[in-house]
Amino acid sequence: MSDSIFPSLTPHAMLVAWGQYAHCLGLIAELEAMPLHQKTVRHRPQTKVMEFLVAILGGLAHLKDISRAAHPLDQDREVARSWGQPAWADYGGVSRTLSGLTMKEAQQIAHALDRISQPLIDREVVLAWRDRGKMVLDCDLTGRPVSNTSTTYPDAAFGYMSDGVHLGYQAAMVSMHSPTYGRLWLSVTPHPGDVIACRLAEELVRQAEATVQRRPRRRTELLRRRLQRLRGRRHGLVQQVRRAYHARQGAQERLTEVQNQAQHWQEQVATLEARYAAQGRREKAYSQLAQARQKLRVRQDRLGRRENELARAERRLDRYLSRLATCRGEMDGVQRRLERFEQENRSNPTPLPMVLRLDAGFGTPENITLLIEMGYEVYTKPYGRWNLVHTLKEQVQEETEWTRVGKNAEMVAWPACPVEGVPYPVDLALERFYTGQTCRYSVLIHFGAEPVVERLPAWFGTYNGHQSVEAGIKEGKQVFQMHHLKVRARAALYLQERFATFAANFVRWAAHWLATQCPQRPEGWQGPGALPVKEQVQVAAHTSAWVIWNEQGCLLMFTEHSIFAGRSFQVKREWVYQPVLPFAKSCVFSTIRAP
Repeated sequence: MSDSIFPSLTPHAMLVAWGQYAHCLGLIAELEAMPLHQKTVRHRPQTKVMEFLVAILGGLAHLKDISRAAHPLDQDREVARSWGQPAWADYGGVSRTLSGLTMKEAQQIAHALDRISQPLIDREVVLAWRDRGKMVLDCDLTGRPVSNTSTTYPDAAFGYMSDGVHLGYQAAMVSMHSPTYGRLWLSVTPHPGDVIACRLAEELVRQAEATVQRRPRRRTELLRRRLQRLRGRRHGLVQQVRRAYHARQGAQERLTEVQNQAQHWQEQVATLEARYAAQGRREKAYSQLAQARQKLRVRQDRLGRRENELARAERRLDRYLSRLATCRGEMDGVQRRLERFEQENRSNPTPLPMVLRLDAGFGTPENITLLIEMGYEVYTKPYGRWNLVHTLKEQVQEETEWTRVGKNAEMVAWPACPVEGVPYPVDLALERFYTGQTCRYSVLIHFGAEPVVERLPAWFGTYNGHQSVEAGIKEGKQVFQMHHLKVRARAALYLQERFATFAANFVRWAAHWLATQCPQRPEGWQGPGALPVKEQVQVAAHTSAWVIWNEQGCLLMFTEHSIFAGRSFQVKREWVYQPVLPFAKSCVFSTIRAP
């Protein structure tokens, strides 16, 4: 980089600062070294991929805003220089490059983002363990609707999103509570719009564990007890099957006996009818023929009852066989899970306690059971098909004492309650909310060592902390403009999801970096990340500043037209990275200076 004492003007001050931080992270070197199959005409495809990320960092709503905004990004040479590029391409070139990406290339770019993020995430994991003794994860599913008449979005499907049925996609997302940055995204996975949240719980948890490279101790002792109960249940079902089999065999024998008798009297009636006809005899009320007909009718009536008896016995046997097959299938599944979890415990010498908060869409009995066995402390609400609200309301008496937990919210709770479909007792709480003249009810579910029933306000607050992930989703849609899908190719859609979550983390990391290295930073940035992400993206990234390049980096001097008028700060390509010691590993403290 050549020094220059002559200032240059940029209308994207924060994007210049973030370019310097991107050098410190090694992000630019990673993206420039990425092998892409497309040829270079005027701009390298790597430059255009990087430009797409910068556009997302700048909160551009549409791809064409790169060239058509009031201050076009592709005309800002200072931003390009800060990001190590000779110039930016127009939005058409960016669009063509993104459309030509293969999924393998997009995934390679995503893996590069993961490698860059990993040290920062590792540090937050250790700090969470050090400060709180556990890590808190939040999962959610958010919609990415498109026009219902569109035919150009690959794999789009109709599903429930944005309070209605729309065509589009769903993004499954996991965030962690970060001691330093507040919230960090761990993973995002795009799905067709018809995906259902309750089917994604294990996938999301596994992805989070892979990202943080830690997991809780699996509760194998619960699985062993569950397996023992299932063995006892199987033994009982085997006995019921045997009894039902013998009952069906007896019913079949009685039916066969009646069928033989009916056949015998049918033949007798036919023989007597022929004899009476040959002799010209008339059938009388108590004649031999009449008596044979009566015995045939009795057997025919008995035959219907015996057929019904056999049908009932067969249905009973089928029911018990089905229950036995289900029990055996459940036992096989529990046995496989036990073996897998025992292996995971053996390979996990330093388990990390983890809290998982989920909304009702994930709260099925199967998911709650799985997450309990995986070792998580679970906070959730029941999936809609449970009738727990009605059941718990019946437990409330007039003299029941409600605990106020919020401005318009009260709770009453019961510890260690059995719940249908969950083999382990869970803590249950009934909430009621007053909205005007209306009183609404909902149920909270908890499993873990925390005595939540004794601290209802804390339980209420902990679960509602799940709104952090909802705030993150809202931030992604409104700040990083994820409610506009800027691309239509499959690989590019995947990359946009990954870039948006990385951008949300990147802005937080950069704010902390700037706050710690620039004592002369503008007012309002007096603490790490003090300036909200929304203001950094929508205001600071679109404010004007003079840029003076020097050997260490650059000096940003905000113009009189900026809200930071009269302020300036030096942005150095230097990052002093001092992570805390990770679990059972040594760590080298170093100072990183970008080239």
